[in-house]
Amino acid sequence: MSETELDRELADALRIFTEVRPRLMGIAYRMLGSHAEAEDLVQEVWLRWQGTDRSKVENPKAYLSTAVTRLAINVSQSARARRETYVGPWLPEPVDTSADPLLGAERGEALSFAVLLVLERLSPTERAAYILREAFDYPYDELAAMLQSTEPAVRQLVSRARKRIKAERRTEISGSQQQTLLKAFVDAARSGDLDALEQLLAKDAISYADGGGAARASKFPVVGWERVAKYLRAFHTRFWVGVDIEFGTANGRAVALLKKDGETFTVLTVTVSDEGIDEVLWIMNPAKLTAVA
Repeated sequence: MSETELDRELADALRIFTEVRPRLMGIAYRMLGSHAEAEDLVQEVWLRWQGTDRSKVENPKAYLSTAVTRLAINVSQSARARRETYVGPWLPEPVDTSADPLLGAERGEALSFAVLLVLERLSPTERAAYILREAFDYPYDELAAMLQSTEPAVRQLVSRARKRIKAERRTEISGSQQQTLLKAFVDAARSGDLDALEQLLAKDAISYADGGGAARASKFPVVGWERVAKYLRAFHTRFWVGVDIEFGTANGRAVALLKKDGETFTVLTVTVSDEGIDEVLWIMNPAKLTAVA
């Protein structure tokens, strides 16, 4: 094969891969909860695609989606082991879905922090089946081929995942209501208004702070509306000094970007149901802020 033909083949491979890349990124991020790890995974698929005999691939989109899914299952198994030794609570890495076409190009299911946290507790194969079905609407026969299983088996995987998420999550409120409660929460936390905090929080509210050992943060979740409110009031005079607040969007939800000297040091958001604020999420690990900073 001449050099010109090789260049033409590589250009064709790149064109196909570029068309499918948004979906690959969407699958990888939902599987891993990490934008950086998802990018690495998609890059690995690109390297493998270059070395594939593409003349034998009938459906490049299905082939590449299957490749990224199977790699993500393997990576998520090792990632789960690493997270067992993670310092403090682990939270998903936030991504600006309003500005990132790689994640916002398709359906928004399985992108919220609340759902990603439940997905962490599923087996990698259950997680993959749920994501491919709910976020990308793959038919069950294709799911079975991608996961090297049978159609009845993958139906059961998806069903179990749906039941798990329904059992562990209240119906989440998003949009303007979530944004309104987030802003009210920030005002109350910044001022140390105990009464306002208690009124905003659901009775079983939990506050998680992800510092990963690289930022000063609580290593244990704070549980219960009274404890959360008192905890936030206790450090409000120290934490908020010199902090500028900018509101934005990450993972399809409103977030507050907390900044000092122009640098984002925390992404703060809340998950909300009809009972109030269920979870307060403080993402403070500097390694997780690059995709929104």
